[in-house]
Amino acid sequence: MTDQQGIEAAVERSHAAVAAIIKGDADPFLELFSHEDDATLANPWGPPVRGINDIRATVQRAAANYREGEVVDFERVGVLSTSQVAYMFEIERFRVKLPGQDEMTPVALRVTSIFRPEGDEWRLIHRHADPITTPRGPESLTR
Repeated sequence: MTDQQGIEAAVERSHAAVAAIIKGDADPFLELFSHEDDATLANPWGPPVRGINDIRATVQRAAANYREGEVVDFERVGVLSTSQVAYMFEIERFRVKLPGQDEMTPVALRVTSIFRPEGDEWRLIHRHADPITTPRGPESLTR
């Protein structure tokens, strides 16, 4: 498998992990992440964390907030790879039921994912996701 094929396989696993987590299943994300101490995660549900144990707790907490989700779109904004590292920048769009809601809520997240080869596959070593997908004014920095 070439590096590019490995990266595309990691991207496909990442998309499958999103489809699972918005149904409440954290396991595919946990399988995708590196188990090395330098792995990091920053998601919309809390502060950034480092290391697989904190990543596991954070991903499981995030998954508990989602149910009955469905993917709408993955808009790839940028991707770049070398033989040692790859990054992908996308807008993830999905619909999901959030805690206390019976209606589907549309969600759009701006997501940066960084992968590196570990063994036979590329693993996620950093993921940052936030809901900033439209222009904001200076006042947004102080909220």
